[in-house]
Amino acid sequence: MARVPSALVAASGLVGGYGVARWTGQRQLGGVVLAAAGAAAAQQWRRRAGGKAAGALGAAYVAAFAGSHPLAKKVGAWPAVFGVAGAVALASWAVADRRA
Repeated sequence: MARVPSALVAASGLVGGYGVARWTGQRQLGGVVLAAAGAAAAQQWRRRAGGKAAGALGAAYVAAFAGSHPLAKKVGAWPAVFGVAGAVALASWAVADRRA
């Protein structure tokens, strides 16, 4: 089975969580997508880069989600989501995926 980069999992969780919440009108459902992808990415981060790195990347994931809200007021919802997803993906790649 091909290995899915944790950067892709994390970015997909942020984009997918927002997309599901927006298109279904159910914020909780978007939160489930966000949390499931975050948990999957955290497991990969821990396995590939260790507990401290996983904690830092998990904090970045949560901060990106929270930070996308005020950013959306300045640049729009989708640009904000794509921007924070890209930042988390880059950090995830640099810390965990690049080594593999």
